[in-house]
Amino acid sequence: MPDTELESADKWRWIIRCGWKGLCPRCGEGRMFRKWLKLADKCNVCGLDFRFASPDDGPAFFSLCIIAFPLIFFVVWLQVKYDPPFWVHLLTSFPLLGIGCILPLQPLKGWLVASQYVNKAQEAGTEGLWSKLNKRDEP
Repeated sequence: MPDTELESADKWRWIIRCGWKGLCPRCGEGRMFRKWLKLADKCNVCGLDFRFASPDDGPAFFSLCIIAFPLIFFVVWLQVKYDPPFWVHLLTSFPLLGIGCILPLQPLKGWLVASQYVNKAQEAGTEGLWSKLNKRDEP
C-alpha cells in the first residue's frame, strides 16, 4: 500500500478510535467530553483547546439517517404486515426509535470533532482562530 493510502488508513483508525471513545484527537489520552454531549474546554492531558470544534447538527443528522430512517421503515412494515394495536408500538417502536437515536449522539459527535481536528477542517474566515488555537502562523 502506498504511503498516502497508509497514512489515510491510519488517520481513519485514529479518528474512529478517538471519536468513538471520546478521547482527545491530539494525544488520544485526555477526555473530549465533560458531560454527555458537552465538550470539555480543553484536554486535561495535552491542553488542546476544543473551541475549534463545531459539529453543530451533524450528530443528529447522522443519527437520523443511520438509525431513525431504517427503524421507521421497520415500524411501517410491522404496521402493514401485522396491523398490531397502538400499544404494541408504544412498547416497541417508540422506545427503539428514542434509544436508537439518542445513544449514538456522543460517539457521532466525538467522531465529527476528531475528524475536524485530524483533517484541519475549518469554516471560511476562521484561519486566524485555527492558527492561534494550534500555535501556527496564519496562511
